[in-house]
Amino acid sequence: MSDQTCPCGSGRTLATCCGRYHGGAPAPDADALMRSRYSAYVLGLEAYLKATWHPDTCPANLELDATPRPQWLGLTVKAYTPLDEHHATVEFIARYKLNGRASKLHEVSRFEKIDGHWLYADGEIRE
Repeated sequence: MSDQTCPCGSGRTLATCCGRYHGGAPAPDADALMRSRYSAYVLGLEAYLKATWHPDTCPANLELDATPRPQWLGLTVKAYTPLDEHHATVEFIARYKLNGRASKLHEVSRFEKIDGHWLYADGEIRE
């Protein structure tokens, strides 16, 4: 894992970037959490995704093992907006290929900090 480039697009290794959050270190802000969640989708880390999802909105099953699985191609963070010390939004575009067809997910995600940990609450899909 130490030499693998982080899927979030930071240019750093997975171990020095999102991998430390996957390993249990708390993300310092919503931007870092969002990037680590993207990396977790790429790597199929369902337990991490569920652990960083707000308990009021977390689905029972993420179906990461569904076939066909998307091939994640890249992440672009368009905006990171801290709203106060416990709330923030992150606008991003995640590119992927499914069944040979390229597509993108453009979302403005809402995050909340609870007991010192940032959690993904929900998001609004943009076109």
